[in-house]
Amino acid sequence: MKTSQRLELAITKLYEAFHSNALNPECCKQCAVGNICDTKDSWRHFSDFHGSLQLNYVGLVHQRLGRKINGYSPKELLKIESVFLKACGFDIPLNKKGIKPENPTSKDNLFKGLSAVIEYLCELDNIKNVMDYTNLFKTEVNISNKTAEVF
Repeated sequence: MKTSQRLELAITKLYEAFHSNALNPECCKQCAVGNICDTKDSWRHFSDFHGSLQLNYVGLVHQRLGRKINGYSPKELLKIESVFLKACGFDIPLNKKGIKPENPTSKDNLFKGLSAVIEYLCELDNIKNVMDYTNLFKTEVNISNKTAEVF
């Protein structure tokens, strides 16, 4: 399957962050987008609230100028972060009174967020989800030969 360079880079960064315990949904440098943006938090200035989909003035200016960080526009970055936080069990945008998971940095919780982000990144590039494993278990029965082929 052919993927874009931005997708390859994003997946590599997220994978490395997950396995090196550098993925943290509550930190702007270590969240999904923070890792995609090389552990920098400049992306957070595109919105007034962590997890919000609403671009602020700075975000709108960058969006309209066509600026991108590692291939992703400000609007795409906010959506990626939103997907990550929701899948990790947070109410968005993040605030002190909102719902949050009991253990935000548990591997199970982070894997749910990571999986949702990768699925969304694949949607952005119009390719099949690279983490979809269902084809590994599909079988096709050939009635005439009475054999099963595994895909």
